[in-house]
Amino acid sequence: MKETSKETTMLSGIPNEIILKNKKNGMPILLLSLLIYAAVIPGIIFGAILMEQGKSPALFIVSLIIALTAWLLWCGLTIIRPQEAVVLTLFGKYIGTLKEPGFYFVNPFCSPINPAAKTQLNQSGDVKTKNTINQAEAATKKISLKIMTLNNNRQKINDCLGNPVEIGIAVTWRIVNTAKAVFNVDNYKEYLSLQCDSALRNIVRLYPYDVSPNVDTTGDGIADDGSLRGSSEIVAARIKEEIQAKVDEAGIKIVDARITYLAYAPEIAAVMLQRQQASAIIDARKMIVDGAVGMVEMALERLSEKGTVELDEERKAAMVSNLLVVLCGNHDAQPVVNSGSLY
Repeated sequence: MKETSKETTMLSGIPNEIILKNKKNGMPILLLSLLIYAAVIPGIIFGAILMEQGKSPALFIVSLIIALTAWLLWCGLTIIRPQEAVVLTLFGKYIGTLKEPGFYFVNPFCSPINPAAKTQLNQSGDVKTKNTINQAEAATKKISLKIMTLNNNRQKINDCLGNPVEIGIAVTWRIVNTAKAVFNVDNYKEYLSLQCDSALRNIVRLYPYDVSPNVDTTGDGIADDGSLRGSSEIVAARIKEEIQAKVDEAGIKIVDARITYLAYAPEIAAVMLQRQQASAIIDARKMIVDGAVGMVEMALERLSEKGTVELDEERKAAMVSNLLVVLCGNHDAQPVVNSGSLY
């Protein structure tokens, strides 16, 4: 029954993770090895004395053999800290993963595997520094189960309108299936980095940098107001879903994805800035004109209601012209006193 369960751990080339929980006997094995040496060393000494007296060397030979081989027990001792895991293989066969914290003893001939041990990711939990380089190299075969951050280099991508933009994302991720991470891909860190770049390009190409007319970003055939600048939360969610669909087979879970940098590419940044400034000026002018027209209408209505002054059409036109010049001008109006008449 046990052999059958192990044979079914490989389904369609995807290994199922086997959690080893009955191996927390590291301390008894350590104490046993110390007791063995405590007994063997006197045996070697006593056997050597017997050999000098011409007696049988059996005690000396047996004690010496035990002393030379008992250290193999120490090779099977492993300490697992919180949020760490060790994937074990025995002569090329996957036998299980140690995940729970504790002091373990496994077959001394088992080999821990971590193909991405020496791979460094930008702003990730395993980035080498001067203070942690020795610690990282000492635990190269252990797989971290902590939430880590990947900050890939900024990419230059054309948006849906063909404008080149520079964009960067930060992806938080963790390993949930150590067997898939080790055996399904060659290097799960490099695989994640490449999938992040690919997903970012696929999603950014669906959106304009800013809101544009007649652009469908959702694929439903209806134009919407989606954009990279105005819909960053939606874009980040779609990027996360895209990455997760690609890295499921690597046993990785994407916790979150956020846009960390977004700007036009340098070659068009100045032109796009002028375009934004022109658009802002037009909007401001439109608001000023709408307000000025409303104020002129109100002034004419108030003068007509109270009968303050009777204005014919020509005088009304002159008043409207003067008020619009004053209200819509860029500079403060310079009053001119007219002492004569219009006629």
